[in-house]
Amino acid sequence: MKQRMIVGISGATGIIYGIKLLKTLKELGIETHLVISKAAEMTLHYETDMTVKELRGLADITYPIQDVGAAIASGSFQAMGMIVAPCSVHTLSAIANSLSNQLLVRAADVTLKERRRLVLLLRETPFTIGHIKNMLAVTENGGIIAPPVPAFYTKPSSLDEMVEHTIGRVLDLFGIDTGKLHRWGEES
Repeated sequence: MKQRMIVGISGATGIIYGIKLLKTLKELGIETHLVISKAAEMTLHYETDMTVKELRGLADITYPIQDVGAAIASGSFQAMGMIVAPCSVHTLSAIANSLSNQLLVRAADVTLKERRRLVLLLRETPFTIGHIKNMLAVTENGGIIAPPVPAFYTKPSSLDEMVEHTIGRVLDLFGIDTGKLHRWGEES
């Protein structure tokens, strides 16, 4: 199977995680299929100087959020899995309840039904009981909730190092070693 990853970017704060993920996958030669929510486009404007066109340019293939007939909406589309980075609680809720009325959620739903790996970098705090129930529902369906929590044992000297560590940990879940991850108990 060709190495392909579906990447969703939703409107939560922390769009840098999606950007770093796309850049890292490109460096590793893994084909990326990107879908961005409208709220993510707004967040991109608030948190970076990057344009939507530049963000889309980091991916091999991009899809409009409304295109529920896109290749990534089909179980016959072969991919390693899907990562939503960042994942808003709105997107979490839609995925947890299979509300597939737009492509990002449909692709996540298909990823789960095909028993492929789905990882959500949930960006919210504190959590309500509703958030926790939705996290439980996604987990019970085979998804992984991976909030981007920094690891300070690495003694990061920059925000980029903290983001890189999180992306390295997420890609570990797919058996992908970035070669840049400082691992506990291992020499640098």
